[in-house]
Parts: sequence; structure tokens; C-alpha cells
Amino acid sequence: MLVGGSVRDRLLGIESKDFDIEVYGLDPSRLRTVLEQIGPVNTVGEHFSVYKLVFYRPAPPQTDDSEQSLSDHSAPQQRFEIDVSLPRRESKSGHGHRGFVIEGDPAMSFSEAARRRDFTINAILYDPLTDETSDPYGGGADLERRVLRAVAADTFIEDSLRVLRAVQLAARFEMTIDPATVELCRTIDLSDLPRERIWGEIEKLLTLAEHPSIGLEASLELGVLDQLFPEVRSMVGYQEDDHPAEDAFAHTKFSLDEAVKLTGDLSKAKRIAVMLATLCHDLGKPITSSKAAGASPEHDKAVGEPTRAIMNKLGLHGIGGYHVRSQVLALVREHLKPRKFYRRRATTTEGDFRRLARRVDIDLLYRVAKACAMGRRSARSSVAEDWFIKRARAIGVEHGPPAPLLQGRHLLEAGFEPGPHIGKLLRSVYELQLDGEVTTSEEALAAAHRIS
Repeated sequence: MLVGGSVRDRLLGIESKDFDIEVYGLDPSRLRTVLEQIGPVNTVGEHFSVYKLVFYRPAPPQTDDSEQSLSDHSAPQQRFEIDVSLPRRESKSGHGHRGFVIEGDPAMSFSEAARRRDFTINAILYDPLTDETSDPYGGGADLERRVLRAVAADTFIEDSLRVLRAVQLAARFEMTIDPATVELCRTIDLSDLPRERIWGEIEKLLTLAEHPSIGLEASLELGVLDQLFPEVRSMVGYQEDDHPAEDAFAHTKFSLDEAVKLTGDLSKAKRIAVMLATLCHDLGKPITSSKAAGASPEHDKAVGEPTRAIMNKLGLHGIGGYHVRSQVLALVREHLKPRKFYRRRATTTEGDFRRLARRVDIDLLYRVAKACAMGRRSARSSVAEDWFIKRARAIGVEHGPPAPLLQGRHLLEAGFEPGPHIGKLLRSVYELQLDGEVTTSEEALAAAHRIS
């Protein structure tokens, strides 16, 4: 039987990439032997009979020989895995998300096996050979009603990660959470969750949901913000004098939804940087101002500490070689710059843009700032942000500052003596380059001679 997310996705008409199969009625000692007759097997949890069945298929574009065998490793290959397991029961054995004893039992009924699952929409079984579905807990009806409901209260509360799964699933599939399930989630202590598991669910919320605002609202309702992210919780109820129609939390929710629309063309790492920066960009407001006084214009200077705290809770540094943390911190620190540059556009220079590009990716900054502007339901306008990126592109610094025209080797070749003064001289000439006062290597070298 196919089980879990692939069955849910099939009912929703969504293409699935991950497939889980439960094998009923087969003795554990026979399972691996049978699987090895099909393809290479990787052991995931052999003591409770969970295996990965590994396949290879031609990678697109397809080869000229359409009859080429899938086992022909001379052709471009894509690795394809299917998780295969016996139905199993889990019993709580200790504190923490992993504190379970797991036992495979091929004699279990569909209903028994599905009872250990988190939500009814994930407790549906499907036989692809007969096209028959087994739905012992009404998950299909819940999918149609768009209701997220726990399968069984006694087993649900044993795994604290399920609270965060509720958050991201509610957002991804735009579901409401059953009131009884809400109450269950509120009773669960989340302090045992390791950082990587927290990030795993938050990443899905930020990258797979069209409206992550649904998940952010759910995280408030389920008590996730109180337990894990009090920095975000502090924005709830915080009103600004210039935007009295919405609090900072509502603005952040709307901004996240706008950010989704602005990040579809980015790499995964950069998209995550923009989404996290959008989530965190207003965290400094409750710190720097009171509800009575309104938002401080200096909140961008206070946002670093709470943003860093959230990065620490997520255990997030880099993704695929891209340093997400440093970019998020730069984005939240500079998120007001597009509007500030626009307000003083008569005096904003190309040098201002070039220097800003040394501190932050201007293209990503534009996306964060525009998401913030369009997330302002009471006064939506991105005139300032659109002007900002147009100027940056005209100058050619939307993805980084200009490379220095003058290098140390140029000075040495020109007869300058080696020493600490070389670095100082290079920095001085580069400042002139940022201001546009030198535009060629020759002008840069001439400026070095004048300064020295």
C-alpha cells in the first residue's frame, strides 16, 4: 500500500516526489530478500524493517535510444528512491522527539497502522494495483473540507514535532485546524525539539506555501510563537501611529505572502534569505519604541539582535555554500534604505548605491523592501522600491559592488614599495572609484600617484 504524503498529494492532484510503501502480510525476514530481487537496497532502520529501494532512470533530456535500459549507467542517470517498510507501532520510551520504541508487525490492520500517523489527511492508504483506497479515519473528507485533524489524541501528543507540522501543512494546503487539534497542540511542550527539526518545518512553511501567512497565524494560535519565537510574538498588537489599521504582526503576515510572489526566480538559498528577512524585518520595532509613542525610525538598528536569536533557534548558517545568515542580517539592517534613498533622491549619488552594494545584495534588498511596501494593506505602494532597483540596475550594482580597478600588483609593477601603506592606498583609490571619480585602470593608477 502507498501511504502518507504521496497518497494525499494524489488526491489533491499534486505531483509527488516521495513515495512510501507499507508491505502487509510479509514476514520481516523475507522483506529484504524480496526487495533485493527488485533493486539495490539501503538500510534505514533494519531493526524495525524500513528500507530504501534505489532505482536509476535516464535524466532529461532523454537519450536517442528510447529502449535503453534503466540499468545502463553509461547514460545520464537520476537517482530515485522509494521508502519501503512493514506497518509498525510506536511506543513512547523517553523524553524528546526521538524517544520511541518502534516495532514492525506485518499482521497489523490498515486501521491499526494508520492510527500512529499525525493527521487524517496523511492516514490514507492506496493500492496502485487495484486502484483501491483505504481511509479508516476520514482523511479524504477532511481534504475536501480543508480541515487538518489529528488522527488520535493519545498518540498525537507523543511527538512534539507534529505541532510544527500542523503549522506548515495548514499553510501549504490552506487548511483550517480542527479545534480539538488546536487544543491538543497547545498542551504540547516544544522544548525537546532539536534546531534542525524546527528548521525543517519552518523551511517548508517559507518555501512551499503560497500563503505562509496562514502558517504564521497558526503558529500564534497553537502557541508556537510563545514557546519558540517570542521575538515574533512581540509584534502581536503592536500598533504604529502612521499605520493604525494593522499591527506589526499582521503587516509581517501580509509581507510574507507578497515575498512569495517576488522570489520565484531565485535559487533556494536566496529565496530563503528573502523570506527570513521579510519575517524578521520589523522585529526591532517593539524594542525601540512604545505602543503609545509609535515606531522609532531607528528600528532597523535594533533588528539585528532578535534576528540573530531566531537564526540561532533555527541553527541556520549557510545553504549550499551561500551564507544565508549574514545576508539575512544585512537585509534586515538595510531594509529601510530603498525608501530613504528615494526620499532624498535629489541628493542620492551613485556612490551611495555602490557603497550599499558592498554591504548587501541590492537585488534581494529590493525584494524584501517591496514585499514590505506591498504588505502594507493600508497604503500599498512600491514607487520608492521600483525607483531604487531601476537606479541600481542602471549603475550596475544590483548584484554587487564594482570590482576594484586597482590591485596591489599594479602598484608594485608601477614601482611602489611593498608595505602596509599599499592596503591603505588601495582603499583610498577604491573610494574614489565608488564615487565615480576614477573609471579606468589608468585613472586609478594616476590617483594612487597623486595620493601617495
